[in-house]
Amino acid sequence: MFIRKKRNSSGSVSIQILEKVNRRNILIKTVGSSKDKNEIELFYEEALKLIPELTNQPILDLFPSENSENIFDTFVKNLSTNSVLCIGPELFIGKIFDYIGFSKITKDEILKHLVITRLINPGSKLKVIEYLKRYRNIDIDIMKIYRFMDKFHNKYKDEIEQVAFLHTKKIVGEITVLFYDVTILYFENEDEDDLRKIGFSKDGKFQSPQIMLGLLVGEYGYPIGYDIYEGNSYEGNTLIPILEKFEQKFNLQKPIVIADSGLLSKQNIEELKINNYEFILGARIKNENHITKKEILSLNLNDENNLASVKKDDLTLILSYTQKRAKKDKYNREKGLKRLEKTIKSGKLTKDKINSRGYNKYLHLKNEIEVVINYEKFEQDGLWDGIKGYVTNTTLCPNDVIENYSNLWHIEKAFRISKTDLKIRPIHHYLKHRIEAHISISFIAYTVYKELERIIKINDRNLSVQKALEEIKTIYGLEYTNPITNKKKFEILQLNEIQLKIQNIIDIELG
Repeated sequence: MFIRKKRNSSGSVSIQILEKVNRRNILIKTVGSSKDKNEIELFYEEALKLIPELTNQPILDLFPSENSENIFDTFVKNLSTNSVLCIGPELFIGKIFDYIGFSKITKDEILKHLVITRLINPGSKLKVIEYLKRYRNIDIDIMKIYRFMDKFHNKYKDEIEQVAFLHTKKIVGEITVLFYDVTILYFENEDEDDLRKIGFSKDGKFQSPQIMLGLLVGEYGYPIGYDIYEGNSYEGNTLIPILEKFEQKFNLQKPIVIADSGLLSKQNIEELKINNYEFILGARIKNENHITKKEILSLNLNDENNLASVKKDDLTLILSYTQKRAKKDKYNREKGLKRLEKTIKSGKLTKDKINSRGYNKYLHLKNEIEVVINYEKFEQDGLWDGIKGYVTNTTLCPNDVIENYSNLWHIEKAFRISKTDLKIRPIHHYLKHRIEAHISISFIAYTVYKELERIIKINDRNLSVQKALEEIKTIYGLEYTNPITNKKKFEILQLNEIQLKIQNIIDIELG
């Protein structure tokens, strides 16, 4: 049974309980109808409580005989753990997978299994096999998965991106803005090759080979495409190639490009202008020339005077100040200083640590021997606390520039979801095509995650994706042989209130 919100010609909404019988939806009960949102919500909550009552029939009715108790006892004794299957992920996540269009890419069910387990039980491919055997009673040989991955990336990457792009376009409309960022994915294996290289690590994994993942998303973080680069690549060199690639692939009409300061370089700015892109990039205001820095500080930005702009040839440098950012900047500076002071006191700080990386910039060499802290430089840095800069060639007003750039958090969230919820790293593969297949599967899983997030947000803001996934993976079904008819049957075990809510959300939004 499920709940339907039926819109009537009068403008009211009816809350109905239906049951699917022989592919037809049969009306079981109309709980109520109203034009008032609060009343509609009350009817919906009432329907959720009614479904268990309507489906709660005595189980002994299945065995109408004098020996019904014996039959029932025998029936229960013959059940095994293999009879109970985890059906929720296939039922709900599988439906989203199909709805987006990924099932059209290949008929091989391995892809769906890999994506679902990436969302429900992320881990190595051996964990996929264990999960399928334990919870779905499905036996798959590890070599079958590896053979599938060996052909997967080269054969299906374009189709995967096409499906994701069309779905994103369906959700947000024409692509008028693009967000781009890169992240590092490391490997447990210490050997390098043509793709896996030891490079600068933001995670402190300096001895681990890594690859660079560039991700392109539209509004609200809906995915468009991705590319993989060698681990020792300079992230600034990835921006223009990926933009050109996807502009041609999807016939994009020059959307505004938004990226953080890591992608800011003179070469990128020139190429963006040559290719007629409008852009908003995070600025490195402390790296500006002396005249520009002097002009910025002369603006005396504060809570009252918190927005300004400075012309730079054909570009505009937008500047904003917030007290919240100032407190955070000051806290981070002082924390970095204390760490340096502690290390100096321990005698472990050597002159090879004098560089411009992080808070090491406060170090300098005294008498060519002693490493000391430049407190004057530390105090000068405090003048910049709370100030954030944005470089743009758009005609947008400063507030719109800042608002557009602030949406870059969606791509940061995409990486966070990929690394924590989907556990995209560390990568346990070492063959190039399997690494690429692993990234492709994670990209599909992220697309499915975003669609689940979207439909939940529309219907129930109090329900998180994480909670929904936890509930989905505890939905079970019973596979059994009817002791009277001797026919094999399968029934989904009764859903709890939250699971019913998730079922209704998916049924309403996806049909």
